[in-house]
Amino acid sequence: MNNSSLKKQAFVGVGWNAVGRFSTQGVSFILQIILARLLAPSDYGIIAMMAIFLQIAAVFVDSGFGKALVQKQNCEEKDYSTVFYYNLAVSVGLYIILFAIAPLVARFYEIEILTQVMRVASLVVIINALSIVQRTKLEKRIDFKSQSVVNFTSSLLSGLAGIAMAYYGLGVWALCGQSLLNSLLQMILFYFFARWRPALVFSKESFHEMFSFGSKILVASIISAIYSNLYTIVIGKRFNSRDLGFYSRADHFAIFPSSNIGAIISGVAYPTLSKIQSDDDRLRFAYRKIIRYSSFIIFPLMIGLAAVSDPFIKSLLGEKWLETIPFLQILCFALMWDHLSSLNLNLLYVKGKSNLVLKLEIIKKSIAVAILFVSIPFGIKIMCCGRVLYGIIAFYINTSYTKKLIGLSFWQQVMDFLPYLGLSLGMGVLVYFLCTIIPFSAIWTLIIGLLVGVVAYLGCSFIFLGEIREEAKNLLNKVKK
Repeated sequence: MNNSSLKKQAFVGVGWNAVGRFSTQGVSFILQIILARLLAPSDYGIIAMMAIFLQIAAVFVDSGFGKALVQKQNCEEKDYSTVFYYNLAVSVGLYIILFAIAPLVARFYEIEILTQVMRVASLVVIINALSIVQRTKLEKRIDFKSQSVVNFTSSLLSGLAGIAMAYYGLGVWALCGQSLLNSLLQMILFYFFARWRPALVFSKESFHEMFSFGSKILVASIISAIYSNLYTIVIGKRFNSRDLGFYSRADHFAIFPSSNIGAIISGVAYPTLSKIQSDDDRLRFAYRKIIRYSSFIIFPLMIGLAAVSDPFIKSLLGEKWLETIPFLQILCFALMWDHLSSLNLNLLYVKGKSNLVLKLEIIKKSIAVAILFVSIPFGIKIMCCGRVLYGIIAFYINTSYTKKLIGLSFWQQVMDFLPYLGLSLGMGVLVYFLCTIIPFSAIWTLIIGLLVGVVAYLGCSFIFLGEIREEAKNLLNKVKK
């Protein structure tokens, strides 16, 4: 595929992925705000307590085969069908295990209702397994338009259903029902758009070929899933479901901008750059550009959210969620490095080096667990600060092989994003102090803070950053044409 056609395909993919992500997450964000006002922090805490089991189950079901299918240049029908039957068989087996251990989980946290909630919520493992291949086929085609429709429709309908259940007093079951309905709608719509049905074939050869690539991703993903939920386990056990509810909401809001922008970029970058995996010069040029553009967007969003956390929580969630504020402020600084870590790992996937991903994951999570257990005695705030330290360390470690593979060093990447980080920090300080002195209500403080932050950041970027100025001119010229 030549440069122009690949750039056009990637541009269209980014566009539709962005439209889909922002429309879906925008609707989901509004619906989640309404749900949070109707439900108690402890309801979210109960759902968070079983998240680790559902996430690990999802990792086992996929086993890295999704990435293996995308990375493989010429997939045949037997490859897709083999993965489908593997996904389905593993999901059924895992559901039986989750059903059986639910009472033990409830006993560990000393919350009786967790048994029933976990047994019902775990059905998503089977439902999601039925659409993994369909989702992967759309991703491989870089068809984010169809994925956008699927995600928006399922999020809207399931969110409205969740609000209705919460309004009628169903509590934690509203969150459980919303999750199940969302997965079910996604499965139905993915079948409709992918237009693919499994053939009656299971190829051992195909299985072994993809498992050799996916197995390392599987182990790395399991390690990552366990770590990402360790905080939930520790807080839920050492503290209580209410504290866990505050933490999980803060984590949810902090993840929202970084994960969505990062997913838009990496979701298109991985299948697109896999097509030029053998051209190191093109890869290096593309990755440096992606680092700059993603940092230009993500750094100000994360630092800006930290700056307006106080009026944000007060105006949108209400007084009962005030304890979320300090957690949200700290976690924004922890998660703003995630896009850089993900991009460096993406390169290893593109190059087919899943063994290196596993190696790095073991090193990083060993350090992360040490940081976690050192911080536990000092409380949840210090535990969140530990995540900031880990985020920086993880980014540094993930660059270990980037230089060896395409000649892109850690310091080159730092120099690429440093201007955007500097401007974002300046904007964040301005907005934070502005929010502390504005004598208005929380909602007006939030609106004014956001407007000042956007104008200050974009204005300084246009004045001081020549690349942004040139890109703005090019975009304007395209619009005129």
